[in-house]
Amino acid sequence: MPSRVELRSDTFTLPSAAMLRAMASAELGDDVYGEDPTVNELEALAARTLGKPAACFLPSGTMANLASIMAHCPRGSKVIVGEESDIYVYEAGGAAVCGGVTYHPLPIQADGSLALADIAAAFPADPGDPQFALPALLCLENPQNQAGAKVLPMSYLADAKALAAERGIALHMDGARLFNAALALDVDPAEIAAHADSLQFCLSKGLGAPVGSMAVGEAAFVARVRRLRKMLGGGMRQSGVLAAAAIVALENRARLAEDHATARRLAAGLRRIEGVVVDTDDVSTNMVFFRVVAPGWDNRAFLAACAAGGVGLAELAHDQIRAVTHYGIDDADIDHVLAVIASVLRGATPASPPARESHDHRDFQESALAR
Repeated sequence: MPSRVELRSDTFTLPSAAMLRAMASAELGDDVYGEDPTVNELEALAARTLGKPAACFLPSGTMANLASIMAHCPRGSKVIVGEESDIYVYEAGGAAVCGGVTYHPLPIQADGSLALADIAAAFPADPGDPQFALPALLCLENPQNQAGAKVLPMSYLADAKALAAERGIALHMDGARLFNAALALDVDPAEIAAHADSLQFCLSKGLGAPVGSMAVGEAAFVARVRRLRKMLGGGMRQSGVLAAAAIVALENRARLAEDHATARRLAAGLRRIEGVVVDTDDVSTNMVFFRVVAPGWDNRAFLAACAAGGVGLAELAHDQIRAVTHYGIDDADIDHVLAVIASVLRGATPASPPARESHDHRDFQESALAR
C-alpha cells in the first residue's frame, strides 16, 4: 500500500528517533506520588519556558482545559468562551458535565478575538441578583482554529486581560498551538503567557510528542489541577516514558518554523490551481484553509478523491478544507499534495505518493538528548 501524506491534523506526527531513544532511557518513578523525575523535569521546563511558577503534565488538551476550568470555576458559575472555540465545540461539554459550569458562548470576530464589548455584556447588570450565573473565567483560544488559525495580537491580549482583571475573573488561554502563535508574532512564548492567569498547550500537535498537554499557571492553581487530574482519571504513574519525548519536543521547538514554511509553500501552490480559493492572504502558522469552487465538486467527493491519491485532508467549519503541516512533512510531500489536488480537479488519475523517508532520517537535533 502506498504511503500517505497526512495533513488532516498535526496530531498525526510520529515520535522522532531522538524521542524514542529518550523514552527508552528515561528515569522513571510514580508520578501520582510526585516521584517521576522525568515528569518533574518536564513540568519545570514548561513552567520556566512560559514564565509561570508551576505546570502539570496531563494526558490530553481536553483534560488540561477541563481541569483548568474546574480549578478556576465554582459549580454554578459560568465560563465565557468563543462559540466556535475548541473548548465549546470539541470537548464534549466537559465543564458542564463534570464541573457544573455553564458555558456562555460569544461570537468570534474575523481576527479570532472575542469583542471586548461582548465580554463585558456577559456580566449581569446586577451581580447580586441570584437569578444569574456569574462569570468566573474568560477563555481565549490562541491561535483560533476555526477563524483560520488567527493569532491574537499582543495588544488585544493585554486589553482582554485588563478587562478580566477589572471584572474580577481569571483568564485561561487554550494555547494548544501556543508555540506556533509565538513564532508567528516573533515573540518569546512567555510574553504571550504573561497575559493569561493559566494556559494549556499541547505537546502532541506541532511540537511532535506522542502524547500529552501541559497546564501552566500559579502554584495554587496547578495544585488544584493536579487533584482534578487524579479525579478525572489522568494519573499516569510511570509517565516519564512520555514526558521524555515531550522534553525533546520542547527543547527543539524552533523546528516549528519548518512547518510554517511548508504551509506557505502549500498556500502558494494552491493559489495557482484553478478551482481552489485560499481563504487567507497571510498564512502565519502551520494551517492552510481553502475552498473548492470548481464546478461539480462538493467537499465530501473532493476529500475522498484526494484520499484515493494518498492525501489526507479534512473539512472544518464554514465549508472550508483544512491542511495542517507538521513534523515529517517536507517540500516533496507538499509538491505531491499540490499535484494530487490539481489532478483531482482536472478529473485525472492522481499520481502515487513520493517515496517516504523513515523518521530515523528526519530526526530532531541530537542536543536534546544531553540531559
